[in-house]
Amino acid sequence: MRLVYLSPVPWASFAQRPQKFVSWFHEKTGGDVLWLDPYPSRFPCLEDFKKIGVSDRTEVDGHEPWLTVLKPKALPIEPLPGSGLINGSLYWSKLLKEVKAFADSQDVLLVIGKPTVLALKLLKLLDSHTSVYDAMDDFPMFYTGISKAAMTLRELRVGRKTNIVITSSTRLREKWVKQKSNVRFVPNGLDPALLPHAKNECVSVGSKIFGYLGTVGAWFDWEWIIQLAYSRPYDFVHIIGPVFNSCGMTLPKNIKLFPPCSHKDALVRMLSFDVALIPFLKNELTSSVDPIKYYEYRALGLPVISTSFGEMVYRKQLDGVYLCDSSAEMKPAIGKALNYQATTDFANDFKFANSWEARFNSLELI
Repeated sequence: MRLVYLSPVPWASFAQRPQKFVSWFHEKTGGDVLWLDPYPSRFPCLEDFKKIGVSDRTEVDGHEPWLTVLKPKALPIEPLPGSGLINGSLYWSKLLKEVKAFADSQDVLLVIGKPTVLALKLLKLLDSHTSVYDAMDDFPMFYTGISKAAMTLRELRVGRKTNIVITSSTRLREKWVKQKSNVRFVPNGLDPALLPHAKNECVSVGSKIFGYLGTVGAWFDWEWIIQLAYSRPYDFVHIIGPVFNSCGMTLPKNIKLFPPCSHKDALVRMLSFDVALIPFLKNELTSSVDPIKYYEYRALGLPVISTSFGEMVYRKQLDGVYLCDSSAEMKPAIGKALNYQATTDFANDFKFANSWEARFNSLELI
């Protein structure tokens, strides 16, 4: 069995759900994988130019012998009618022939990780094979104007044409069960092999570190972070990762920004935190988000303080998870988090129960 995977992220980027699915597939089947990197699927905007020279790329380019990575080219005109004809004739003819040759005389699984015009062409090309749309985000929410309208229609077409829709959050599942009968809920997870030993059970002394590790994007709540920093003037707030959405306010002196690092180093850096943070805004963009960092934080024994967005809303009763959206809620949440101590048994049980392998095995795709 082989896999064709149209990804929303480049193969060489920070390993996420798409890379983990591909690795799981090969380990289970021994089959080869054809990975298609993303291409521009909307008009350029000012934010794109702000990202020039800033990257979340932390992984190496080395490919496994079973993996072929193709990088589709395209003009950034996808929202326009006829864009598929233009990009198809200019760039995709050879690529589609490579996909067809890869799939010929083989049992192939096609997974769409991003709903694009190319995705629709792949579904038509491989219509005799099993196809899956992995709705890991509410993609239209990342777009505006005509690009948003085009993505909404395109995603709906992709979801209806695939055999199975997988969703990564409760909100996405609720969205797709209205459109399709075969919808499966598969939350995000973690890779136990990458995790260092969980934080020990002794309480640290002196100043505390409240830490966030990840991309600082449009979803990041700077006001919430600043409020927390001012409420703990003798402690530190560490933010580790690429900043695509800089703060327009003066930061308190106890907020420290650090550059991105490899996934392996990131997990070790998490152990320096006394309390882990997920400060995301509550809006349409985040309403369908299930943050991978939540799983890694908890598997390392860290208490989590988060705003009540997306999938985090459903975790408000869990030990070690404290939701707060206002200054009145922040002080008691901090107090509970600092008094929380995870056991080694909890950390071990959590990481295996929430592993990527457990997640994908539940699909029974292969």
